[in-house]
Amino acid sequence: MEAFAAIEARQCKRAYLDQPVPASLLARVLRAAAYAPSTRNGQPWRVEVAAGECRRQLAARLLTEFERQGPKPDYPNRMAADDPAIAARAADANRGVLLAKGYRFPDTAARREHLRDNMNFYGAPVELIFHLAAEAPPGWFLETGFFVQNVMLGLVAAGLGSCPQFSVAGYPDAIREVLGLGPDRIIVCGLAVGYPDESAAVNGYRPDRAELDEYVRWHGQTPLATATG
Repeated sequence: MEAFAAIEARQCKRAYLDQPVPASLLARVLRAAAYAPSTRNGQPWRVEVAAGECRRQLAARLLTEFERQGPKPDYPNRMAADDPAIAARAADANRGVLLAKGYRFPDTAARREHLRDNMNFYGAPVELIFHLAAEAPPGWFLETGFFVQNVMLGLVAAGLGSCPQFSVAGYPDAIREVLGLGPDRIIVCGLAVGYPDESAAVNGYRPDRAELDEYVRWHGQTPLATATG
């Protein structure tokens, strides 16, 4: 698959077929993803692959913690007060997902049910957990982001779908306990992985993307002076 096509085809999949994912295929994707850039080729990222009984145990523990307490992630993923444009896009996307899942009234109860579905990885047969050393500098998060994006694009090329999940990282102690990780590891995020159920309406929902001039400023050239695809 061409690079542009893979990038544009990638979207969050929130419904999956009851079909196992071959470990050899995951290994192929993860091996290719490791070509992501990193400072001095340090490659600081680490991945736990939870499938089968381990995946069931992890989901059960996350659901228990979700019902028992609020999230306590190892690091924040948003500012205390979002930029108005960012907040508006987030609200629109949240509403769009809930409506696509069949909630006529995307209220607090619907949002909580959706978050509960997160803890079960949307039914995906595999959950990847990405983690870093507890003393990781901000740059390592950048490098891990490169790696995770490579994983997601590799999954698209392999005919698989995924959905990155900061939500599950809200319960890092539960994840560390189930997966045998020590307190010296920061839980960065999860990634639900499987064969997407394309008959599910939620998988047909794609939030609008910002226009180019909302996030790009040109210095010394303009789009008219550059090659376009």
